[in-house]
Amino acid sequence: MNKNILITAGILGAFSVAIGAFGAHGLKPLLIEYGRMETFETAVKYQFYHTLAILGLGILMLKFPNKYFKYAAHSMLAGIIIFSGSLYVLCLSNIAVLGAVTPIGGVMFILGWIFLALGAKKVI
Repeated sequence: MNKNILITAGILGAFSVAIGAFGAHGLKPLLIEYGRMETFETAVKYQFYHTLAILGLGILMLKFPNKYFKYAAHSMLAGIIIFSGSLYVLCLSNIAVLGAVTPIGGVMFILGWIFLALGAKKVI
């Protein structure tokens, strides 16, 4: 399972760089027009931070496999999809109501960090 988490982190990392570059260059005029440049940057930052956390979890699981690290990785992946994904769609569509979905992703991030702490408590 940790192999899949590491592969997922690699794919998410590549995607983070690609979408960040695309936003900075290809989407910049649209993001400026919609006033969403900062929102887009927030989505990319949170995606990158949690991609690195998923990578760390995959590495931890090589030595300390436990269900909490797995739950943490899955929660953070869900957070990336819901939090960053909803912000990306918001930035491209400028439909403000999509911002109402974003906090659900934030809750998933928080759960991921809590599961990480529970997993660390179990192995230490």
